[in-house]
Amino acid sequence: MTALVPVDQIERMAVSVARSGLFGVKTPDQAMALMLIAQAEGLHPAIAARDYHVINGRPALRADAMLARFQAAGGKVEWGEYTDTRVVGKFSHPSGGSVEIAWTVKMAQDAGLTRNPTWKSYPRQMLRSRCISEGIRTVFPGVVVGTYTPEEVQDMDPAPTVRQAPTPAAPELSPQTVEVVIDADALLEQIELASTLEGLELLRADIRRMPKGDARNRVIAAATRRVEQIRAEQEPPAGDPQIVQVEEGAV
Repeated sequence: MTALVPVDQIERMAVSVARSGLFGVKTPDQAMALMLIAQAEGLHPAIAARDYHVINGRPALRADAMLARFQAAGGKVEWGEYTDTRVVGKFSHPSGGSVEIAWTVKMAQDAGLTRNPTWKSYPRQMLRSRCISEGIRTVFPGVVVGTYTPEEVQDMDPAPTVRQAPTPAAPELSPQTVEVVIDADALLEQIELASTLEGLELLRADIRRMPKGDARNRVIAAATRRVEQIRAEQEPPAGDPQIVQVEEGAV
C-alpha cells in the first residue's frame, strides 16, 4: 500500500497536470478526481496521470494499464487469432473462471464503431482493446471499476481534430481569408491515444500547420513525451520506420 499523499499536495499536482495540457485533462478538478481515485486504489496519485485520460468529459483507462492491473491481480490472458480482421483472447482469473472473447471488424461495423478513422488505420489494436475491456469485465470486473478504454470512449463520441473557421460574411473578403484552425486540445488527445510511432507520424502534418505559440509548444512537448513512452513500452521490431522527432526545428 502506497503511503497516503496529503490532499494539499494532490491539489498542487492536479494544477500542474491541468496546466501541462497532457493526458486529456483540462481542469484541476478533473485531474484531482482521477488522482483521488488512484489513491483510493492504493496507488500514488501521479499514477492517474499515467494510466488515465479524460476524453470528452469521461475517464478512460489505457488498455495496457487495464491488462497490467488484471495480470497483477492474478489474471491471465492467452491470445489466439490476432489479425487486422479478427482478434481472439482467452481471459481467466481464479475468482471469475475463464472466457474466450472474439472481436471482428464485422462486429465493429455492425455496432457502428468504424466511423472513428482510427479503426481504418489500426484495426488490430482497436480489436485488441475491445477484447481486453470485455474479457476483463467478464471474469474480474473489479479491475476496471466502471471505466472504459480510450478506444471505447472515442467510439462513444468521436471528437474532430480540425475545425474550419466560419466563412466571412462580408462579400469583399476573398475565399483565401478562410482559415483552417487546428484544435490543440483535440490534437493532444489524439497524441495520447496513439499506440505506435506510425500513429504519431500521421499527426505530424497537423502539428506543422499550427501557428507558433504556447499551444504549439504544448503539442510538441506532448508528442515528444509520447514518443519516449512508446519506445519505453515496447522495443520496435527490426525495420520499423523512425518517426521524425517532433521538435521546433523539425516541424
